[in-house]
Formats: sequence, structure tokens, C-alpha cells
Amino acid sequence: MLDFRFLLSSISNFGLSQKSIRQPLFSLFFSLLSFVSFSQVSSSIDSTKIKIGEEILYTINVNADSTDVVVFPEEQTFAPLEMIESYKTDTTFEGTKYRLIKKYGLTQFDSGKYTIPPQRIFINNKPYFTDSINVEVADVPVDTTKQKMFDIKPAMEVKSPPFDWLSLLYWLVPILIIIGIAFYLFRRKKRKEAAEKQLPPYEEAIVALKTLDNSQLLKENKSKEYYSSLTEIVKRYLDREVDEAALESTSDELITRLMMHKDAGSFDFDVETIRKLDAIFKRADLVKFAKMNQETGQAEVDRKTIEEIINETHEAVPEPTEEELLANQEYLEKLQKKRQRRKWVLGISGLLATVVLAAIIYGSVTGFDNLKDKVFGNDLRELAEGRWINSEYGNPAVILETPEVLVRAEAPSTTADNSAVMGRDFFTYGTMNSPLFIMVSTTQFAQKQDIALETALEAVLDDLEQSGAKNMIVKRDDFETDKGIKGLKAYGEFNVQVSDNKVLKETSTYELLLFAQQNGLQQVLIVYQDDGKYAEEILKRIEASLELEISEKDGQ
Repeated sequence: MLDFRFLLSSISNFGLSQKSIRQPLFSLFFSLLSFVSFSQVSSSIDSTKIKIGEEILYTINVNADSTDVVVFPEEQTFAPLEMIESYKTDTTFEGTKYRLIKKYGLTQFDSGKYTIPPQRIFINNKPYFTDSINVEVADVPVDTTKQKMFDIKPAMEVKSPPFDWLSLLYWLVPILIIIGIAFYLFRRKKRKEAAEKQLPPYEEAIVALKTLDNSQLLKENKSKEYYSSLTEIVKRYLDREVDEAALESTSDELITRLMMHKDAGSFDFDVETIRKLDAIFKRADLVKFAKMNQETGQAEVDRKTIEEIINETHEAVPEPTEEELLANQEYLEKLQKKRQRRKWVLGISGLLATVVLAAIIYGSVTGFDNLKDKVFGNDLRELAEGRWINSEYGNPAVILETPEVLVRAEAPSTTADNSAVMGRDFFTYGTMNSPLFIMVSTTQFAQKQDIALETALEAVLDDLEQSGAKNMIVKRDDFETDKGIKGLKAYGEFNVQVSDNKVLKETSTYELLLFAQQNGLQQVLIVYQDDGKYAEEILKRIEASLELEISEKDGQ
């Protein structure tokens, strides 16, 4: 039989022992909660020891569901280290979970030992913290005993840079074109205004005679200028009213032509009128060319005679009939249209000649290929000379620099056995028949296995042919990245099939790079339409930037 006092003592001892172990149990419970929290968030750095100003790549990995809302720190929360760049978040699919990878570039410009503080990540508004990480920043060693010392060099005279003729042409040619067009338009406007303001022949001659009367030529004893103006007035009148060649004819030729008009019956000229005009022309020639002095009052008499000749000629000119007026109007309209067309042809021809001349100058200075690209455009040149982007794709990551960011796409069906595939990422830019097509693909296998690159290459080429690559020419070669990762390269040409019954005649050039890890396969495909220059530059630049992330299983 159990003693009652012993039972009370046992209960009392049990209560004390329970109280004594309560606190460690609670500590263990919270430790388990902390472990569960940190199992979703982890952090790492690529190096714990750097030199001053060198970049540390700080990586945060988050495992979350597809419906979770994850917020990473975007401010300067890494003090005493400084964040110099926040890289784009990469997303990979692992089973039923998503893996978010966020990378930051950190640095420090003072030597010493520092601690990166825990970073707070929100998942569905719930905070999670990463571990703190210690970093050592080493100073740059300088050994003055081994470093050679040199005297300060004397000042050197620097020649002024040569005159930039190319920049001058860039500015001068357009300015000359604008000035030429403006001058042409100004002259055209002035001629049009002068034509609109021009008086009829008779009124114009009378006004010109009155203007001559108001001049001071005779008072200033300028007989030569006076007779030159007087004979030009009558010749201009006869040119517009009687004979279109009057202004270009000499005095004797004009008198002869007037006699011919009289004999032909075109105009009812009086012989005495023609004789008076001939006498004035001869007297004017003597004054202009022989400097003969005229008798006093002779110039006034000749001026009056010219006015009488103009009046008599105006009366002798027959009035046009209605049919003649209509015919003349139609003729003037046709003449105006003809002149207008001629002006347009001359203007357009001049403009085209200027443009061609400017193009020849520009092409001879900068190259005619450059001129062709500027005029007609070149998609590959725009991509090659534009801003490039360096990014990571897939898991294990393929790191490369491209003209545009590759977009995640749905992975196409392949001929390989998908039962062993754990995950596949597929990123593309462009299409197979566009000037440039880039594809990055990473495949993760569920189990560790050795992959024969030759066998994998045959499967990838079969998939490429099913995707529309016809008449393929395949060449093989070994490939190695700058960091020594070896792979296999296939390159050549093929024709792109754009529909069931249509294959493009133009050949596309391609390059396929394949890399194998014990648990994954990484491939990069570049297809382009060769333009002889920029396509090769794009290919070489992508090749030079290509690097691969070695999977953790391979690194072990």
C-alpha cells in the first residue's frame, strides 16, 4: 500500500520540476518557430572578403506560393555597407513552389570589418528576417620599397585639335539648302508681284516719259543717260505692243523689222513715223557712243516726237476681235501653266540635285553603308548600337548581355523524356524569322545524371527542326567561356518555315551553345539575318558576355 505522504511529496516534486523546465520548453518552442520562419528566407554573399570599392553580390532567396505577395527591401538598409545597385528579381519554379531570387550590389570605401544587418522581407505583410553576415574590407597594399619613383614630368605643349570639317559639312550643307530655297521663293514672289503691278504697254510708256521729264538729267547735262532712257522707253513699248524682239534688236534691226510689219500689213505704220524714229535712234547712238553735243532744245523735241510716235502706234494697233481675245486668253493660260510647270520642274530638280549632292558628300565622309542605314534603317544596327542589358535567366542561371531583355515564355514540347525533368525555364527575344532571335533555356533534372553533350545536341537540333528550321547546315565545335566552363557549339544556316507550304528563301545564320551539368542542361540559341557587319558584332558581344551559374550539386 502506497504511503499518502510519499504521494504528496511526489506531486510536489513533480510541480517544482515542471516549473523548472517550463522556461527551456518555451525557448525551444520559439526557436522552432524561428526556424520555420527562416526556412522560407535565406541570404548569402559571393565573398566575405573584398578590397576597397569592390562589389559584393548579396543574394536573398525566398520560397513562396504563387499567390504570396513578397516585398524586398529597396532602400539603403545595408548600412554600414552602401547599396550601389538593386538587380531585377528572378523567378524560378520548383515543384509546387516559386523561388524568388533578389540580388543587390554592395560596397564599402573604407577598410575594416563590417556586419551586414538582417534584412526584413515581407510575405503577405508578415515580416521575415535574414541572418547578419560579417564582411572584411581589405586595404590596397602599397609597398613603397618596391614601387619605382619617378620625377615630375615637365609641362607639355598640347596642340590644338584639328579643325572638324565633318561637323562643318553637317551644318553647312543644310544651311546652304535652306538659303537656296529661301532665295528661290523670294525671287519668285518678287517676279509675281512685279507681273501683277505691270501696267498695259501704252500706260506704262506714258508714265515712263513723265518720270523722265521729272528727272534732272538734262539740267545736269547728262545727255547720254537721257537718250538711253528715252530709246529704252520706246523700244519697250514696241516690244510689248508690236514686235517681241524689239528690246534685243539694234536700232537698224528694229527699223528694218518695223518696215517688214508695214509691208506685211500687220500694222498700219506711217512711213514718216518710221523715218522720225530712225532719225532719233541715230542721234541717240551718236550721243551715247560718239559723245556728240546736241543743239539746245533738241532733246526736248526728240522726247515730244517719241510721245507722238507712241500715240500714233497705239492708234495704229488694231483692236483685237472677241475671238482673238478668247484665243489670246487661252494662250496666256496655257503659257502660264507651262511656265508654272517649268518652275516646278526646275525647283524639284534643284532640290533633288541638292539632296543628291548632300548625300554624296555625307556618304563620302562617313561611308555609303552608313548613309544607307540612316535613310532606309537597319534593325540590327539599332540593336548593336543601343543600350544593352546584362541579366540572369533560369536556374542554374545563364548570365549574358543582350540588346533587349529576354521574356519568359512557355517551353515548347521536346522529343526528350520529360519524366526525369524537374523544371524547365524558357526565355526568348524576337521570332525565328525576325532579324534577330535569342533563346535561353535551362532544364533541371530530378536526379543527378551524366549528360552526353553530343546526344543532347542531336535532340536539340531535332527540336529546332520541328520548330521551323529547314535545310539545316550543321557544323560542330568546342566552346569555352571566359571562366573556363566548357560546352559544345553548333553553327551554320537554315531556312525558316513560316507556314505549312511556305519556306523563306533568305537563309538565316544560327549558333547554338550547349552546356551540361550533372543535374541540368543549359542552352543558348542565336538566330540572325546576316547583314555582313552588325549581326557579327551582336553575336560576338553575346558570346563574350556569356557565363553560367554552376549548380550546387555540381559544386559539391
